Amino acid sequence: MDIVKISLLGICGVMLGFFLKGTRPEYAALVTAGIGIMILGLAVGKLEYLFEAVSRLKEKLPEDNGHLSTLIKMVGITYIGQFSAGICRDAGHQATAGQIELFCKLSVMVLSIPVLMALLDTIQEFLV
Repeated sequence: MDIVKISLLGICGVMLGFFLKGTRPEYAALVTAGIGIMILGLAVGKLEYLFEAVSRLKEKLPEDNGHLSTLIKMVGITYIGQFSAGICRDAGHQATAGQIELFCKLSVMVLSIPVLMALLDTIQEFLV
């Protein structure tokens, strides 16, 4: 049922922003950012369940849980980057949105290198 609330909130925000865009474009950007922050605030409740599941998963995995925390960081970077870039795009700043997305992609790539190296080490152990 939460998805219906969030969808209606988003549609109302888009319609309000559409009406304001012709007369007050600066307010349209603020409405878009405000609706986005409200939706993000509603999504915070879902994070509690996610952290519970991750802690249970950490208990079942071997000693090294670094890769799991790296994966969670990657997901966080992509969500925050997508959210920020979307707000910048709605405000008419496509170049800034592109730079945010590029930085997020590079950050995920940097975080993924230790996981990739561990995977290659594991494959090498099986081949030898």
